[in-house]
Amino acid sequence: MAKLKESKGEPVAENPELVSNKFGQAEDFLNKYKNVLFGIVGAAVLAGAAYFFYNYQKSNQNKEAQNAMFASVIAFEEDSLDRALKGSGPNAPGLIDVADEFSGTNAGDLANFYVGVAFMKKGKFEDAISHLKEFNANDLLVQARAYSLIGDAYLELKDVENAITYYKKAADYKPNEQYTPSYLMKLALAYEVSKNFEDAAKQYEKIITDFPKASEASDAKKYLEQDQERAK
Repeated sequence: MAKLKESKGEPVAENPELVSNKFGQAEDFLNKYKNVLFGIVGAAVLAGAAYFFYNYQKSNQNKEAQNAMFASVIAFEEDSLDRALKGSGPNAPGLIDVADEFSGTNAGDLANFYVGVAFMKKGKFEDAISHLKEFNANDLLVQARAYSLIGDAYLELKDVENAITYYKKAADYKPNEQYTPSYLMKLALAYEVSKNFEDAAKQYEKIITDFPKASEASDAKKYLEQDQERAK
């Protein structure tokens, strides 16, 4: 299959002015909330991760599925989400159809991941959850990313309990210094939304202890002190 070109999609992020109205948190919480929690990974990073997984697994994929989804993946990379989802003709089916027709294959899994990301970008969070839950891989990176996105979608729907569940899954999945700290930050922030400052503090402590060189560690130290005070 031809090499996919690099995505130029913009990050999916909620308007920070709306965040304060939604949760009514203090200004310091709003700042980290908009920067970390609703800083949903941009389409470029997501598509790049999916592309890495696609190349890694392509020897095991159904060639017909690869060919079927190629045009729609290109449309996704170009941020033409409707064309990516619905397709552009009988020889270029949309990713939704590919995910359904090739369910259970690696290509079908990957199509579900793309569909989930596309629905996140369109603000259709329930649809995003449905497709991201269908994604199943044993790779180092993309499965945890899917869990994190499901958490983001649940949080957008104000379902904090399920958001916490999926942020935990993301943080526990094959921990690594590059990505796990960001999932722990999201988990801590979700606990803060639910006013569970004790468990929020535990996530910051984990970042500081287990990933001291991570870029998130300095913020974790600051927020740990705040939540330890709030938990008293």
